[in-house]
Amino acid sequence: MAQMNLLQAINSALDTVMAENDRAVCFGEDVGHFGGVFRATSGLQEKYGKSRCFNTPLVEQGVIGFANGLAAQGSTAIAEIQFADYIFPAFDQIVNESAKFRYRSGNEFNVGKLTIRTPYGGGIAGGLYHSQSPEAYFAHTPGLKVVVPRNPYQAKGLLLASIRDDNPVIFFEPKRLYRASVGEVPAEDYELPLGKAEVVQKGSDITLLAWGAQVEIVEKAAALAAADGISCEIIDLRTILPWDIETVANSVTKTGRFVVSQEAPLTAGFASEIAATIQQECFLHLEAPIARVCGMDTPYPLALEKEYAADHLKIYEAIKNSMTY
Repeated sequence: MAQMNLLQAINSALDTVMAENDRAVCFGEDVGHFGGVFRATSGLQEKYGKSRCFNTPLVEQGVIGFANGLAAQGSTAIAEIQFADYIFPAFDQIVNESAKFRYRSGNEFNVGKLTIRTPYGGGIAGGLYHSQSPEAYFAHTPGLKVVVPRNPYQAKGLLLASIRDDNPVIFFEPKRLYRASVGEVPAEDYELPLGKAEVVQKGSDITLLAWGAQVEIVEKAAALAAADGISCEIIDLRTILPWDIETVANSVTKTGRFVVSQEAPLTAGFASEIAATIQQECFLHLEAPIARVCGMDTPYPLALEKEYAADHLKIYEAIKNSMTY
């Protein structure tokens, strides 16, 4: 085991894959000698050469179009979009090409060895163009997998599983935690399962669900609730698509109360899909309405970031409201 922050864990996963698989190629804007804007790819070009870790032009549609072609001919393509906010120029390539390549060809061809890494979320004073959480846009697209880690251990294991998965994966990295989240990470190779949520904390009174950086916020809210004698079960969803309905439904059936929190705006966020499904699965077991604690339906503000965020105090308030309903 080694102490790593989230960036180092991601770098370790990339290093592991590139060492074992000479067809693994890492590319994106500034990922080469510069090591990426956050330094996630530091040292990879020096170690594996400019043919396997290299810079692309500043054109996201071109990055993913190239990645689709590379994956289609058998390479393990690991593309970086420098910020998730700038993934939208590549939206057509992802939802109309990456996601549908296998289906369109009747499984004759696929881009299953494509992984798209991109940092998402707020909390770094990034303003409206460097703070968005766009996971729900892609969760609407069959043929993709969407994964979001919460800490270094999860990041390495989930990224290794994503790169080796036989489906195109979008891997959202919580940039607020890149250096802030530090933990013990195995130096060796390991994978964590995609499509499987993790019960982070057992509890009996209410179920709290989040993913990525929001899990830490939920844990803070649960600590406040524990001081009031409220036992919270905390679940990290980990994979947005496909998501683990069974684990969440089993927990809500047990507790009878449910709060789901996301960084993204409220309207049509993935929390809404979760709430609808759990209402359908657990209706007769619910003791209170399902609560969603989310960002606001506005562009992500710079000056009012703290007011905008779905912080631990808002989640704590939702817990209390559910318990006293």
